[in-house]
Amino acid sequence: MSDFIVVKDHPDMLKYIDMLQKKNAEALSFYPKQVFEREKENGRLFLGLLNGQPSGYLYVGASGGDVKCHQVCIEYDARRKLYGKMLVMCMEDYANKYLSSSITLRCGFDLDANNFWKEMGYNVIQILDGGIRRMRKINVWRKYLRPQLFEDIYLEPAVGKTDSSIWRKHKETGLISSFSRGKKIQDYRVKIIEKNNLNDSIPDQ
Repeated sequence: MSDFIVVKDHPDMLKYIDMLQKKNAEALSFYPKQVFEREKENGRLFLGLLNGQPSGYLYVGASGGDVKCHQVCIEYDARRKLYGKMLVMCMEDYANKYLSSSITLRCGFDLDANNFWKEMGYNVIQILDGGIRRMRKINVWRKYLRPQLFEDIYLEPAVGKTDSSIWRKHKETGLISSFSRGKKIQDYRVKIIEKNNLNDSIPDQ
């Protein structure tokens, strides 16, 4: 592991992070480059270097009672080699430095990263409905860094595959479009989620 180090400053940091998040757009929330410029100054970006070359990064939120992990991304060739673990350990050291009580993050139910977070000692405390375009569930993972008087009720992580067929079908019929906004998109979201939950509750024949 001596060939892998984590730094908070590098001449190619911002360019690399912006490139890697775009490359993994299906798995990550998107942040404008200006956000990374600001967070680099705040010391909230951790860059992994493998043999001197950028190979992954982690973006953590402001210190506080509960620290939010916004993004973690590792180059495909470096995955499953504990390099991601080293990035997360740096984040946990950051949270402990400011006496934070926990770290929370979100992860799509279709991503292999869910297994990684479980192995790192994180637990699912909530499952949310994600974007309606792909019908993705979101697992909310949390790890406590200090003993708690009352612990959360932990859940089994949701597992599944994204499905954009409904969105495409409704775009073709004109029920919804990429330009829909405001109340129309909210009403559509409620309708689709209710229908999806109803289908889930109907037993197989």
